[in-house]
Formats: sequence, C-alpha cells, structure tokens
Amino acid sequence: MSAFQKTEAIRSWGRVQNGPHWAAAPHWRDEIPALLGEQAPARAAVLATGLGRSYGDSGLNVGGRALAMTRLNRLIAFDPATGLLRSEAGLSLADLIAFCVPRGFYPPVVPGTSYVTLGGMVANDVHGKNHHAAGTIGRWVTAIDLARSDGSQLRLTPTQHADLFSATIGGLGLTGVMTEIEIRLRPIQSANMEVEDIPFANVEAFFDLARESEGSWEYTVAWIDCVSAGRKLGRGIFTRARHAADGPLEAGPAGARLSMPIDLPRWAFNSASIGLFNEVYWRRKAQRRGTRRQKLTKILFPLDSISRWNRMYGSGGMYQYQCVVPPDSASDAVRALLAQASAAGEGSFLAVLKTFGGVASPGLLSFPMEGATLALDFPNRGERTLALMERMDRVVAEAGGRLYPAKDGRMSSAMFKSGYPNWRRFAAHVDPAFSSGFWRRVMA
Repeated sequence: MSAFQKTEAIRSWGRVQNGPHWAAAPHWRDEIPALLGEQAPARAAVLATGLGRSYGDSGLNVGGRALAMTRLNRLIAFDPATGLLRSEAGLSLADLIAFCVPRGFYPPVVPGTSYVTLGGMVANDVHGKNHHAAGTIGRWVTAIDLARSDGSQLRLTPTQHADLFSATIGGLGLTGVMTEIEIRLRPIQSANMEVEDIPFANVEAFFDLARESEGSWEYTVAWIDCVSAGRKLGRGIFTRARHAADGPLEAGPAGARLSMPIDLPRWAFNSASIGLFNEVYWRRKAQRRGTRRQKLTKILFPLDSISRWNRMYGSGGMYQYQCVVPPDSASDAVRALLAQASAAGEGSFLAVLKTFGGVASPGLLSFPMEGATLALDFPNRGERTLALMERMDRVVAEAGGRLYPAKDGRMSSAMFKSGYPNWRRFAAHVDPAFSSGFWRRVMA
C-alpha cells in the first residue's frame, strides 16, 4: 500500500490555485529516501511542503506527490558560543523563536509571519524588514542536508557542493528535500524593540526617510495608502525599529488573539471600504509621535495576531503582487504602480513598501536586488484583476525589476526568465523528480 494518500488539505495562502495532492507525512528523516523512490501514484512529480504560507503555486504540486514536512520539526544542536543552530527543516519559525529568544538569540532574518518552516524560509530565501543590514536568510545558512531522488544524501555548504548549495537557497524546493539546516543566529539583549512611526506625504518622502534611517535603524518598512490619488498618491506611514539594548528576554505568547471566522462577502471589499479603512489608519498613526518600546513579535509579525486573515478577501481568494525595481528607476516605477492600482479601483489594505540594500545573496533565484520592493494584495476578481497585474508587469519589466515567486500565482514564463537571468544555471540543478505548479508554468 502506498504511503501517499489523496488529500485536499494542502492549499496556498492566496486560495486561488488549489487542488488534490497525494501526500505523505514522514515522522523521521530516514523515511524520506524510500518515499522519494516510491512510484505510486504513477511516477508523479514530488515537492516538499511546509505550513502553506506561499501565496500562489510555488508551494503546490496539484495532481502530484507532496511530502508534508511539519512533523520533522526537531531541534538537533545549538552552540551558544557561536550562535550555530541545527534543526530539521520542518521546524517552525515560531518554535525557533520560542527556543532562542530566552537564550539571548534571534534569527538574523525573518519574513512577515512566524508561521513558516525553516525549510520554507531557505527555499524562498526570505528577506525581512532589515534587508539593507542583514540581506536574506541564505547569507546565514552554513549547511543543508539534501535528499535527492537518485538516493543520494548530500551535505551542502558554501564550499562543499557549492553550486547545488546556491541552487537550493531560494530554489523553491526543486533541488530535493532539505532534511536538516544549520544557520547562524544573532545575539540580542532584549525581546523588545525601539520603534518610531513617521507619516510621509508622497513617494519621494518615503525614499528620503529610507536613506535617513538606514544607518541607525535596522528595520524599516512603510505602509502605503494605495487608494489615494493626486497629491496624496503614495502617502503612508514609515516605521523604523531596532533591537533594544536591555529588557526582558521573553518570546511572548504564541498564537493569534483574533480570528477571521468566515469568508467576507465580495461586496465588503471595495474601494470605498478600503478608502475608509486607510483614512482611519492614516489619521491614527499620524497622531503618534516619538519612539516607543514594543515586543519584537508585534513589530515583525503584525498579521500573526489574526488567524486566517486571508479570509477577508472572500471565497474567491486573493493575489499578492510583490515586485522589486532597481534604485535608478524605483521612484518613478513605484508611483506608476500605485497609480495603476488607484485608477483600477483595486486598492489594498496591506500595501507595503520597503528598500533592499546591496547585500548579495548566495541563491541563484534569490528575489531581492538593490532597490525598492512594493507588495499589494488584490481580491481575486478574475480577468479584471489579472489585467491590472499584466499592466503592472510592464511597468516592472521596463524598470528592470522582477516578481517574487513565493507570492506569485500568475507570472508568465517571459517575465520570470527576464527577471531571473540565472534561471538556466538553476534549472541544471533541479531534481528531475521534483516539480511545482509554479515551475511547470514558467518553464512552459
């Protein structure tokens, strides 16, 4: 009897691209070679999956096999003298933080949610609000144990199987199954952060604040009011933060305080409701002055306080559009993208703008480049939404930018290949038994 069983439980966070998988959930690392060698069902391609926070189809293998890795979540070793931590790839970031913060350490790079696995972080070479200072998570990975479909089990490091190491970081899980990962944590003195919110009037003011803040603030990000047009186009709230020099080392309670109990009806998410929310949010944040102290989890993972927040976009799901554009074209491109969204009446509650530094990643398909990244959430309205994102694609392509595979569910093959010039080098390292919805689409 096959260890793979048909399931509908593996879903994307955006809830647009979904379908059945044949899934197996190993308890132990030594089960993986046999699972990779299993031919049922009918030589279907395989993909390792985590906690399902990729928005589109990069974490899906609809109709194929999936190795659900979340049971492989054990800590293996930690050296407080060096900060080196080794764990199974299915360890969640939330559990990692609960372990390391009381010991005076923290992951050097975290994405916008703690509900991801360490393997998922490396597979997407995640960036954080501190990219200008720390780069991507791939810069802090010292070793990866990788199981391949030919039965080989390899230890990858920056100097051992170096090409495959670079392909696996940011490689979307396509080079094999990461079973163990070693990363270097950073020391911290407190679980608190010093935080400041600053209102700004337009896109140019955002870039001025970003330049001013990079030298003394480790974390920077801005919320953008993407509904406003005219003189208010690109206004927002700039948040900058840094680890406090003293304070308690308590990770804080895990889990959401609120939950979205139902899918909101489509009519509830429109330009009027978004405009009202954005105006209230702007006014409330703009009144706040001075620095304050807050738990780092509240600053770095604000949406984790609301369980199943993706349901606010309705049963049709949503797309996230995240791009990066280089510095010389960033200001004009961001204004053009915001103008496209505003003119289409497709606003977003969760519009995020931040800058990337020039710290290079070892990953062949790493998303960040020096410049600015804009992320917008759009409810799925079918062709209307797809047409808007195609218009935005043209702005990004003309600016010399690219899109983020972890957030994508509709990028064209041409857009992918133009944005990732190392794609041929990467493709040479893809395990022939592995695939995903994203990979089949962009390689078509």
